[in-house]
Amino acid sequence: MKKFPSIIQINEKLLESAKKEKFSGHDPFDFLNSSFFNSLPIKNIGLIRLAWLQLGKRSPINLRKLVGVPKMRNPKGVALYILGMLEDYSRTGDVSLLDGARDLGDWLIKNKSNQDEWDFPCWGYHFDWQARAFFVPAGKPNMITTYYVSRALYNLGKTLKNDRFINESFNSAKFVSKYLFTKENKKEFYAYIPGESALVHNASLWGASWCGFVGKKIGDDKLINQSLNVARNSVDDQNLDGSWVYGSRHHHNFIDGFHTGYNLEALKLISDDLEISDFDESISRGYKYYLENLFDYDGNAKYYNNSVFPLDMHSFSQAIFTILKVGGKEEDVIFCKKVVEKAISMLYLNSKNRFAYQKNKFFQNNVNYSRWTQAWSYYSLAFFIKTIEAKD
Repeated sequence: MKKFPSIIQINEKLLESAKKEKFSGHDPFDFLNSSFFNSLPIKNIGLIRLAWLQLGKRSPINLRKLVGVPKMRNPKGVALYILGMLEDYSRTGDVSLLDGARDLGDWLIKNKSNQDEWDFPCWGYHFDWQARAFFVPAGKPNMITTYYVSRALYNLGKTLKNDRFINESFNSAKFVSKYLFTKENKKEFYAYIPGESALVHNASLWGASWCGFVGKKIGDDKLINQSLNVARNSVDDQNLDGSWVYGSRHHHNFIDGFHTGYNLEALKLISDDLEISDFDESISRGYKYYLENLFDYDGNAKYYNNSVFPLDMHSFSQAIFTILKVGGKEEDVIFCKKVVEKAISMLYLNSKNRFAYQKNKFFQNNVNYSRWTQAWSYYSLAFFIKTIEAKD
């Protein structure tokens, strides 16, 4: 039987590797940063960009060095490392973790999206991103990155008692409210990116969570009410069985594990931060669906409700947060331990001190992705270790 290091040792190795790389790395979606591709005359054709991006994402061989894709820092990945370092600091008291987190926080503030265009703090990805319906240039802010960076800066500022980090995080809610709040087909939601008219539930609910939190902290009832209206729209779109499809477009008609987990965690945070019970039934129904349809009995985190594969550490990582934050009962803790054990046994690369990207039915993709895999692994395991120690 394969022997693995302890969970704490795995977490320490993940952080050590990230430090060696100066928190830079590759990403499943960074293939449009290729110097080779950008030298081609067809680089601006949407379908070609999409196909090229998918080649980089799906290939089990990392082609990035060959085609000139540099390792870079991703704002969301950096935010996840900060959040994990703060979890470890609260457990160990190691002040070097705070020093490292502070440096990363400074980097995030220096690497905001263009403030001349967006007025308020906000963040996007470090690569051009081609989706089916739209193209997003590098640096254009999006809801998901802005949420995680804002949360990291707030937690960092609170720990350090540093108003600079807190104020940056609070001001990002003004960006969300001004540039992402959308009314479309009698729906109110926070868009994934400025100008986008599709409702994506996890992005909208993270926006509602952050605006509700900030609104409560600064006493802005208008911001709170906006966030609640947005959250209610996603709750209204919840299926009777407790599930959510990803979003409103025809190609969004799928149900997966980590986005469902996002939705549930965001609703729980809204409820806790605003001290309301409006969404309790929705959370309870959604959590029941989540456990019954997006896991196997042994703790294996399924990617889709109708398919186990691909196994992905992103699914396992979000499961840790959802199970411990939304569930949190003794039986949830027991099941979460199974989830962590399964993730390590299925995806941890012992000889490389990191996790694989994905395991498919017939092959495994071991490409090393910083934001998508290692940062999520580090943050979720840091949270797991601290939470379990507190309960034991």
